[in-house]
Order: sequence, then C-alpha cells, then structure tokens
Amino acid sequence: MLDLKEKYKNEVLPAMQKEFNYSNPMMVPKITKVVVNRGIGAATENVKIVDTFVEELRQISGQKPVIAKSKKAISNFKLREGLPIGCKVTLRRRKMYDFLTKLLNLALPKVRDFRGVPKNSFDGRGNYSLGIQEQIIFPEIKFENVQKLSGMDITICTTARTDKEAYFLLEKMGMPFRK
Repeated sequence: MLDLKEKYKNEVLPAMQKEFNYSNPMMVPKITKVVVNRGIGAATENVKIVDTFVEELRQISGQKPVIAKSKKAISNFKLREGLPIGCKVTLRRRKMYDFLTKLLNLALPKVRDFRGVPKNSFDGRGNYSLGIQEQIIFPEIKFENVQKLSGMDITICTTARTDKEAYFLLEKMGMPFRK
C-alpha cells in the first residue's frame, strides 16, 4: 500500500500542476483535514449508548472524539438542553492520511453492492462530504460487539477553490467515484 502523502507528492502534485497550469507547486490544492461526525439520535432514550458510539469512533479514527451537546430543549424530539446528541473528530496530518488510506483501501471496498461514491457531493468550495451507513465496514469494529448499527458523515476539506479541482485531486488520490 502506497502512502497517500507520498502519492500526493510524487503523482498528484505534478499531474495537477500540468492539468491546471499552476506555476508554483504551493498553488496546487491539497487535503487539509478530515472531519468524521456521528449523530446519536438514540441518546434521548439510552444515554449509555453515547459511550459506545464515542469508543467506536475513537477506534476508527485513532483520536478521542468531542461530544456535541444540544443547545436548547425541543419537546417534540424528547430533547433536553445539554443532552449528548453526537460526536465528532477532526483529523489532520498523519492521522488524516492514515484514516483516508483505511477508508479508500479497506472500508469502502467492504460496502455491499459498492459502485463508487457519488460525484455530486461537493459543496461548491472544493470540500467533499460522504455518508456511510454502517460502522462495521471499518476493520477495527467487531460485529459481535456492535449494539446498534449506525452511520457517520465524513467531510474531506481541501484548499481547492472549485469543485473541478477538488474532484481531480480526490480522483488522483484514489477516491472511487461512480462512472
């Protein structure tokens, strides 16, 4: 498995410089961070499930997640102020590249009937968001220990100014887009 950072330096950077006519290598867009977010809707009934969600996210990302708490009470959702409603982790540098390597080479190929990730999930500013339905596609999660199947949102933030640049960058990094 080729290291993604090395792949960026050796393959992606020259290809992008040629494609978009960048005069300086520092102008070439790069991935700055990856944010992994999990909503915990079931926490209103069972507060103990928060600990398992946080632990699973820690195992997947290799970093301790931050717990998001509700800012105000909404009675229709049985939500009180200060109740944990999600957890997230922001990965940068080495951990970011490790997570992306694991996502692209191990997790996504495990998805049933996988035909690639959608091309239209860019935000207009060069960032890409991806939703995953089950946490069990990651090798750290043991199916026997899972209490509740739930998904997560993964956002890949880049320095690209346009979606076209970001698409080219992620495609060269190995993101399996749908044909």
